[in-house]
Amino acid sequence: MKRSKQLALTVLVALMTLGGHAVAQAQDKYPSKSVTLIVPQAAGGANDTIARVIAQKLSEQTGQSFIVDNRTGAGGNVGAAAAAKAKADGYTLMLTADSVMVINPALYKKTGFDPIKDFEAVGTVGTAGYVLVANPAFPAKNVGELIQLAKQQPGKINIGSAGNGTLNHLIGEMLGKETGIDLVHVPYKGASAAVTDLVAGQVQVSVQSLPSSISFIKTDKIKVLGVVNPKRIAALPNAPAIGETIKGFGTTPWYGLFAPAGTPKAIVAQLNAEIAKAIESKEVQERLAGVGCEPYKTTSEEFTGLIKSDLVRWAGIVKASGASVD
Repeated sequence: MKRSKQLALTVLVALMTLGGHAVAQAQDKYPSKSVTLIVPQAAGGANDTIARVIAQKLSEQTGQSFIVDNRTGAGGNVGAAAAAKAKADGYTLMLTADSVMVINPALYKKTGFDPIKDFEAVGTVGTAGYVLVANPAFPAKNVGELIQLAKQQPGKINIGSAGNGTLNHLIGEMLGKETGIDLVHVPYKGASAAVTDLVAGQVQVSVQSLPSSISFIKTDKIKVLGVVNPKRIAALPNAPAIGETIKGFGTTPWYGLFAPAGTPKAIVAQLNAEIAKAIESKEVQERLAGVGCEPYKTTSEEFTGLIKSDLVRWAGIVKASGASVD
């Protein structure tokens, strides 16, 4: 009788131990619930478009929903600050354009976050084409003609952007600084609002990402004056780069995934592997190409190095351009 009780106790302890291991394993599995993906820009722009493509693929790969949460304001600072303060458990992430992380620190006196100390750089996901576009009725057909016209009419040409401190805004400032022209900046609450007013003729020109403007370009509702990227892009092979007219002008915006600082390294590594798998898929590559974007893969370490080098590069560009946002 005593032996049978001991045996029963031993079996019970073993079952409890196994059950505990099973619970621990279930808790350790990531992701085991939906993940919030903060996008610090408005819907309709490049960042939002890329984020939704990636979120859908990650949801398919992991079996858990990756939900895009647009948190706009202050050129992306509002969303980034919220992501920095989120719990570091992998269930709140941020997918953002380079401008928020490497340009805003030089533009704003206070951003509400530190791009290095407050985040784990998970990995890049893609790059986007950017263009200087105009209403079809605008007389200039290219950047050279725009410069000539703007010098004849200083302060008379309006340039719309996705908002104060956005990459669209800064590129316009850089163009003015490089050429000595005076364009009147008109900030909007997002790229889609700016391009809508450009089509309507409320503003004459605008810097736009291809995801926010390519459908308007293909239907001739707006025209391309020049490509912002250093070289011509596959989506618009006949459109000249601005750098062909203004030597040295150009930039290629990147988009990357971030987690709050302190997120377990295993989760960061898993997320990096998941986004690498996602952007290697033919489906994702075709969807990105359709909006003028290309996949861009890095390790977490490579991404961190890119951020550090770009912080230095953009600080110099911002200082030279004279652009600032209070």
